[in-house]
Amino acid sequence: MRVTEIFHSIQGESTFAGRPCVFVRLTGCPLRCTWCDTEYAFYGGSDTSIESIMDRVRSYGCPLVEVTGGEPLAQSECLTLLARLCDDGFTVLLETSGALETAGIDPRVRIILDVKCPGSGMSDRMHWPNVERLRAHDEAKFVIADRADYEWAKAMVARYQLDRRCSVLFSPVFGALDPRHLAEWVLADRLPVRYQLQLHKLIWSPEMRGV
Repeated sequence: MRVTEIFHSIQGESTFAGRPCVFVRLTGCPLRCTWCDTEYAFYGGSDTSIESIMDRVRSYGCPLVEVTGGEPLAQSECLTLLARLCDDGFTVLLETSGALETAGIDPRVRIILDVKCPGSGMSDRMHWPNVERLRAHDEAKFVIADRADYEWAKAMVARYQLDRRCSVLFSPVFGALDPRHLAEWVLADRLPVRYQLQLHKLIWSPEMRGV
């Protein structure tokens, strides 16, 4: 597998925010979101065996693991890695763009599905059946750049009854949308969503890698 980095940090997003977590960032992504903050994972990386990844993850002694990217599902071996992590007893999170099929993922994995708003420039790449198969322990995340994105995300939550399927996360694009504005919109509309900031960008420099 091509791996960009493996590191131990504080989980900055999702319902697991604040928890120590091991991140396995795989290389490569077919999308090019306008606000992407991990462009360095598009190319490069190191060829690494699944066994070597497992050894590195175990070395941190942390029960929570997130496989991310880039787009981790762009590598077919990702499904095997996810199953191996589950077999080892880890709580496994998968951060995925929603553009690639999720049907073959081990059911023990908690999928964090990044539903692409129009402001990302990639909403037309969404594979919508992925949204319909979300389960109670999964999460749907909307990264919101402006009011138009917010209204679109609100409509998608209603259309797919996402709040009845799983946890729904609304997050402002860092440095683009005032966090207060998004919070006020959510409160005014009484949306059944979890508001979140990227905690790791508040702890460390937003440009810092490996955190």
